[in-house]
Amino acid sequence: MINIERLSKKFGHSVVVDDISFSVGSGEVLGFLGPNGAGKSTTMKMIAGFLAPTSGVIQVCGFDVAKQPIEVKKKIGYLPEGGSSYGEMTPLQYLDFIARARGLGGSRKTMRKDEVIDRLHLEKVLGQSIETLSKGFKKRVGLAQAILHDPDVLVLDEPTDGLDPNQKHEVRKFIESIASEKVIVISTHILGEVDAICSRAIIIDEGRIVADDTPEGLRNRSSSNKLDDVFREITQAKLS
Repeated sequence: MINIERLSKKFGHSVVVDDISFSVGSGEVLGFLGPNGAGKSTTMKMIAGFLAPTSGVIQVCGFDVAKQPIEVKKKIGYLPEGGSSYGEMTPLQYLDFIARARGLGGSRKTMRKDEVIDRLHLEKVLGQSIETLSKGFKKRVGLAQAILHDPDVLVLDEPTDGLDPNQKHEVRKFIESIASEKVIVISTHILGEVDAICSRAIIIDEGRIVADDTPEGLRNRSSSNKLDDVFREITQAKLS
């Protein structure tokens, strides 16, 4: 579903993503793990077509992100870091806007809106402006717009960042509930996220891939059998 070959991104003389290659297949939940500034969000933005690579190739469902951006965007649901949206809108207005932008109309639009509202338990906040919602509900609204068009691929940038333990649990449960139907890439700096929902983990540090394994495989690299120890041993960095 996702194939990346020799992907790099430079900002001026600074190399943020440095010649990385990997593929993600159907049914996989890939945790893209690394400290802040490792290149996770930049990679996610390039996969989603929001940022052009300096070099390399990204294919999503057989379409080239650079050459066929509209086809790629039809296949992808994207939750950016922070879950940006139009704060003055209500969730209902926002989802209606996203549905129209995605080309959904008629009964299909109504059905998909009703389904994501029910699945993410947004009923009681539909009439509030998004800017007045809690972090947890803002994140749910962001997830709702990402899955509204029922995409094959989900790219979720820090989907539980800033949430309390209960809210994190709810978001993780939701991701688990759709994992078998999608390809899901989740960027995170939280090691517990990988254990909770990912079938595979890539560790990126200073723009380079330094490990690619299952969570169990990564744990086996350390005598303590803990992911955070593996990460410290590989990157010499401590995650919060």
